Amino acid sequence: MSRARCVAIGSACLGTFAPVALAADAGLIVVHDGGGASALPYYRELNLKTPEPGQAATRPTIETPRPPNRGYSEGDLLPVRSTRLSPGTITPRAIHAPGLKPIFLIGDDSRSRAWLRANAEKLNTLRAVGFVVQVESEDALRSLRHLAPNLILVPASGDDLAQRLGLKHYPVLVTATGIEP
Repeated sequence: MSRARCVAIGSACLGTFAPVALAADAGLIVVHDGGGASALPYYRELNLKTPEPGQAATRPTIETPRPPNRGYSEGDLLPVRSTRLSPGTITPRAIHAPGLKPIFLIGDDSRSRAWLRANAEKLNTLRAVGFVVQVESEDALRSLRHLAPNLILVPASGDDLAQRLGLKHYPVLVTATGIEP
């Protein structure tokens, strides 16, 4: 697009919006009033102070929280607790979820640790990503990672997945074709 054309288009746009901006300064313009009830009672409930005529409205001071002096870390995500999931036995079943990358859910418990040790090679071959759905501390998460150093383990609540997939227990492997213990 040529520079002259860009300038012409820009000028046309400014010409279109300039009257709208000027009208906004002139006061409220009601384009359409569909009726209904007044919102004034709701505003009165807020006990807002209206400025005296000729005075500028003052805005309330809102204190924003200060960011931490350091960056966020994985430890800031802990503890993780999934209220819809607990350690237990999974009944294998087929699912149809094309495109779903293999994932697995574990916790920081003896059943999950044994399952992770027994299935580490298979999980690695599948390139499955693990969600640690019950873990209290960075030390506990580090300990799980030590059991399977080649796997990705992420602390995250499993409640949404549990609800969507009808899961109640972990450890579990979820692939595009099935749910298995």
